[in-house]
Amino acid sequence: MINQLGSYSLYISLICSVYLIYKSYINQFISPKKIENKIFSVLSVQLFMTILSFSSLIYAFVLSDFSNLTAYNNSHSLKPLFYKVSGTWGNHEGSLLLWLLVLIIFLFIFFIKSKKLFFRYRVLTILFQQIIIFGFLLFILFTSNPFINVFPIPSEGLGLNPILQDPALAIHPPLLYVGYVGTSLIFSSSLAALVCGTIDKIWAAHIKEWILISWIFLSIGILLGSIWAYYELGWGGFWFWDPVENVSLMPWFCLTALLHSIVVLKSRNLFHSWTIILSITTFSLSMSGTFLVRSGILNSIHTFANDPSRGIFILSFLFILVLLAVFIFFFNQKKIPNSSKKTFLISRETGILVNNWFMMYFLSVVLVGTAYPIFLEVINNSKISVGPPFYHKLIIPFLIPFLFFMAFGPNLKWIKNEKKTINFLQLIIFFICFILSYLIILKTDTNFLFSTLLFTFSFYLFFHVLKSFFQKNSSYSQKISHFGFSLFLISILFNGILSKENSANMKVGDEMNFLNKKIIFENVQIKDGSNFRTLIGEFKLQDKKNTFEFNPEIRVYSQPETITSEADILSTIFSDNFLVFSLIKDDGYFNVRYQFKPLMMWIWLSVLIMSFGGLLSLIKNK
Repeated sequence: MINQLGSYSLYISLICSVYLIYKSYINQFISPKKIENKIFSVLSVQLFMTILSFSSLIYAFVLSDFSNLTAYNNSHSLKPLFYKVSGTWGNHEGSLLLWLLVLIIFLFIFFIKSKKLFFRYRVLTILFQQIIIFGFLLFILFTSNPFINVFPIPSEGLGLNPILQDPALAIHPPLLYVGYVGTSLIFSSSLAALVCGTIDKIWAAHIKEWILISWIFLSIGILLGSIWAYYELGWGGFWFWDPVENVSLMPWFCLTALLHSIVVLKSRNLFHSWTIILSITTFSLSMSGTFLVRSGILNSIHTFANDPSRGIFILSFLFILVLLAVFIFFFNQKKIPNSSKKTFLISRETGILVNNWFMMYFLSVVLVGTAYPIFLEVINNSKISVGPPFYHKLIIPFLIPFLFFMAFGPNLKWIKNEKKTINFLQLIIFFICFILSYLIILKTDTNFLFSTLLFTFSFYLFFHVLKSFFQKNSSYSQKISHFGFSLFLISILFNGILSKENSANMKVGDEMNFLNKKIIFENVQIKDGSNFRTLIGEFKLQDKKNTFEFNPEIRVYSQPETITSEADILSTIFSDNFLVFSLIKDDGYFNVRYQFKPLMMWIWLSVLIMSFGGLLSLIKNK
């Protein structure tokens, strides 16, 4: 019964989508009063039906209704209630249904909030957005239906991947989806504005809200995913250039560039083409990420599916959408306002333009590093691994000029900066930053030139932003976001040069000496958890002053049969002590890995500060 209810609700939602596409197309030129209520009513029905469908899936998971194939494959009666609910979207089918729900919610809110705008623009936005919704509904119903019946009904489910049984799972995917789905509305809105010829300051002020919402949620979603991987996967770091990490980072780069472009469009009525192209590219990257995660061609713990046919459907749908966008852009170029206003080399808009190009370069590096191994394997069946050294060598040198423009850009004036005198205070600050960086790098074994310059410009950006808080030349939201970014850079630089790691095979009673510290393996206890058995290691870490206890775990799950390692992390304001152990074949021995990670808390905090700046800008924009 519940399966039929969920499935029929999606079919009704599909009918609503077809109706809205038809009505939006043929009624875009008629009086708003004749069609406004009809569109609202059908949108409301579509939203209600999608909510009903998603609620049906949650119901199946909570009650352990294994007549539902999705619940059978991804749940278990012994699984805690919290993970039953979060497990609803911790799989391919459920995640797509959540994606669809967010798509429709966004469109519904857009229609209500945009009543004061040009009616044809609103209707065309609905048209383009419903085309996307229609595609996802077809994808769900005919390739990834979450309401397939199982007969005979199994007595027990297969269970959720234990690695995904974590509180972060309840928050991380939905936040990412809000960020991704927001790019779809930006995409639809940009095409509608292009067709209507309304790419102006008013439209920029309107769409900026949606850009900020997407950027904030995507930033926090990436942050939570990074934190989850840090303590759950035992990586012991904040970023490892995992392919699925990369596919979330690429639209973030594009969104950041788009956010700066929309500021120029709103303030100076420039960057019209930039804004449209970035809107299309951002959505395309979000959809590409969906394809890569669900195609089975990425080797990562984050992937949801291993079915190439599903990935081909998304890839084909993406191709159609991009082709449609290019077609609309090509035939409506004359409607794009002429951006031939005189600009000067030394001006704020020039600084933003330069940094946008840097963003596109960083995006290109990540795209090549992620996609090239895939294409190489398809062409000649060769397999290569692209790791952190590739990204570091291509990105780090370009961070130096990027930070330079980022430091000076916000303090420049629009149109033309007439101030030509040398600010000796800035020179003094830069010199202090250089000396400080030189002394820091002198005590390390890192690449001297790049590291010194990178530290110098990071410190300079940090102090420059601090100084800007006492000036009135830019908004506080911008200053807070830039301050968070400078703090982020400084934190990861210190983390990079000061992190230490050591590992050893140990048994109970063994000791490991590292960094003037002694790690003692005292005991192992076996306990029963809610749906697993766990081996709890008892370790002591001794330094010259203190003794700390660590209790990392090895968890053994029965449904499905999986062994995971749970790190124990002692976090302080300035550093993390990270300890994880795992089973090895030799009797009585465990592999024990200890890491010293400075300023991890400040890395997480800095991203929150950046996001908070975006939130302030959103509130101000409203």
